Amino acid sequence: MKPSKTISKRKLTKLKELKVIVEKHSDGYVAYPLGLKGVVVGQGNTYDEALADAKSATLFHIETFGSDAFKSELPILEAFVAEMRVAL
Repeated sequence: MKPSKTISKRKLTKLKELKVIVEKHSDGYVAYPLGLKGVVVGQGNTYDEALADAKSATLFHIETFGSDAFKSELPILEAFVAEMRVAL
């Protein structure tokens, strides 16, 4: 008896790498991806929770707006965090 061949149909997924800023606040963490149109934010009590929440929010944003969710097709090569002082 010949083994039967099973062909699985899988949807090919294109992966896009996004840079994410994660901020630590006194009451938890906030994370937001760079390079998307609009505001996409995740939050959590821990770094990992905020990152997971931001990923979930990002996926929903992309599912809703498709390729229009991105500011540009070009990737952000690097992201920097800098400090500056302003007069109040």
